[in-house]
Amino acid sequence: MGLPDGWVTAPDLGLTLPEQLAALGNGVVPAQAVHALGALRRAHAVGGARR
Repeated sequence: MGLPDGWVTAPDLGLTLPEQLAALGNGVVPAQAVHALGALRRAHAVGGARR
């Protein structure tokens, strides 16, 4: 996911496994949003999105 080692698994964070998995699962959304916005911008630049 491009996160540094220990981002959610460092012992000093004190996160349980379910908390770690939730944090990683939620972290996917921003990367997907960046990709989607870039795709929309490119589509708009070449003539706009079609309905």
